Amino acid sequence: MADARRKITIPTLLEMKAKGEKISFLTAYDYPTARLEDEAGIEMILVGDSAAMCLLGHETTLTITMDEMVTLSRAVTRGAEHAFVVGDLPYMSYQPSDRDAVINAGRLLSEGAVDAVKLEGGRRMAGRVRAITDAGIPVMGHIGLTPQSHTQIGGYRSQGRSADAALALVGDALALEEAGAFALLVEAVPAEVAEVITKRLTIPVLSIGAGNACDGQLLIVHDLLGLFEAFTPRFVRRYANVAEVMRTAFTEYRDEVRGGHFPGPEHQYPIKGDELALFHAAVEAEGR
Repeated sequence: MADARRKITIPTLLEMKAKGEKISFLTAYDYPTARLEDEAGIEMILVGDSAAMCLLGHETTLTITMDEMVTLSRAVTRGAEHAFVVGDLPYMSYQPSDRDAVINAGRLLSEGAVDAVKLEGGRRMAGRVRAITDAGIPVMGHIGLTPQSHTQIGGYRSQGRSADAALALVGDALALEEAGAFALLVEAVPAEVAEVITKRLTIPVLSIGAGNACDGQLLIVHDLLGLFEAFTPRFVRRYANVAEVMRTAFTEYRDEVRGGHFPGPEHQYPIKGDELALFHAAVEAEGR
């Protein structure tokens, strides 16, 4: 098992794949969450454009900006001492041209301090992957359900469920590896298809809804904690119901404030009796 107390690097991840050690991968969008994930020994953290929905309340991932991704990435990297941090390139930050892709990927590294970037798309994005990696920036690919192109692929639905579609995904995966991607995320794909991809590639293949045969697993932290309640994808396992804990705490706080029970004496700062007497005397004198 990878030592969670040393900085995870690309060679670490390749070694884990070679040894058959599974890689844990979670999203984070802020310093305290990243710090807790890092302390738990999570090997990889994704600053995902999913923040648009989970954190900022948008209906899709398309609305988040480069500036917002840089800010979130910098917060996460402050908290992640050991984990390998990947930053999502947001919609239209890399699609227009190789130049845009390299500049914006560079921003995530130089300003956001991430270790690598992620972009969506298969063979059609191989050129972008090559351009970014040629600039010395590590790239993770992302195939299957690609949320930034959800309107093009027919919504948020699983991919690769016919023989032709599954073969196309294998071709996409091989093209991204050939283009220089250091790892691949496969989303909402039948486990059998993801298993073939994992065996065919020499780079780590991470699953989000693509079965247990991949080299590691990604979950959205708000799904894992039960904080995002708009919908729950089929592949999510909820490990806690933090939303209910927070609701209970907020309600208790409201009731104590309304009832005058908070703050109590133990939450207040004292002043010595003689100083208080002097203060009251001064106030009374000013009043006259």
